[in-house]
Amino acid sequence: MMRSVLAVGAHPDDIELGCGGTLAAHRAAGDSVTMLVVTGGQNGPGDIDGRRREAEAAARSLDCLLIWGSLRDCEVAPDLATIALIERAMADVGADVVYVHAPDDSHQDHRAVAAATVSAARHSLRVLHYRSPSTTRFEPTVFVDISAHLARKIDALSCHRSQVENSAMVDPEVVAASARHFGAQARVRYAESFVPGRFVWDLTPPPALPQLIEVPAYIEAAA
Repeated sequence: MMRSVLAVGAHPDDIELGCGGTLAAHRAAGDSVTMLVVTGGQNGPGDIDGRRREAEAAARSLDCLLIWGSLRDCEVAPDLATIALIERAMADVGADVVYVHAPDDSHQDHRAVAAATVSAARHSLRVLHYRSPSTTRFEPTVFVDISAHLARKIDALSCHRSQVENSAMVDPEVVAASARHFGAQARVRYAESFVPGRFVWDLTPPPALPQLIEVPAYIEAAA
């Protein structure tokens, strides 16, 4: 069954850092994936137009749809406007799986986006929180094997050149080491980890296919 996935991040590169390998795995499984970046990263390294181009290149490398929010970096609040922005994105793509920042984070935008997403996704069956470098408390219990997709995650992050050149948090060696750490916890080579806000596992079997009536390839003529 194909799923519609929405990943929400406060700034360009947040999503790729937190769950880029998982999004690549979703695409490989045939799921549709949309990335909602709430702000333009106005206060980070690099200019706005450049960061926009970097994020668009990263989304293309992951074969994902990218949606931009209209909020400003370091000014995000978990208010009605932010909740409505996320609700619209969820409705537009029919999201049935949502990934977002972990709520315990030292960056105020990350905390605000996490809180707003929890409200927007209050009726969703699957809401999973990913780790950021600024996350303060994180005890994952859900893991996704990204052994086949780590290279795509790193390729997507490398598109954010302004961040890679100015932040050790986006260093490919650090990203690979983190994936190896969580992979060891998950008993696989490389993994991304999540704390479930809600995770409903639907074990209802798919509807049975109708029985086909065999028709002979030919009909013998009557004697």
